[in-house]
Amino acid sequence: MSDLVVVLMIKNNKTGFLEKEIAQYRVTENENLIVNLFGIDLENAIEVHMKLTTDRDVEDWEFSAIYDYYDDGVIKEFVKSVIPEEDCYNPTWEVVFEYDDKEAVMEEKIKTILDAHSRELEEVYNAIKEKKEEYKEC
Repeated sequence: MSDLVVVLMIKNNKTGFLEKEIAQYRVTENENLIVNLFGIDLENAIEVHMKLTTDRDVEDWEFSAIYDYYDDGVIKEFVKSVIPEEDCYNPTWEVVFEYDDKEAVMEEKIKTILDAHSRELEEVYNAIKEKKEEYKEC
């Protein structure tokens, strides 16, 4: 995998448009798990929203199984919230955490979140691999 540079931009709460770049971060591992990243200015702080997904397109039966077996607690220790988004093509979670103006701190936060998410996905894939018939019946 190659390095990815993600750009953190502030999203206008009223219009939904991205307005201002505030930082760029190098992601060296698990970059394929990021859907997008943006910040929301809360007047006294910036809240970062990062959407995470799977490392591959999943089959229909896997979609529900992944959500059923995914333990968002493994990421919650690093973020303020984890919100599943079931209206996406593949399972997707929006994680929210606080912005830090130190580039190295933010790169480490992003890395930690991506590593935890990647490990949890592997555990989920292992847990559901024998569940195809059970989920196809639903």
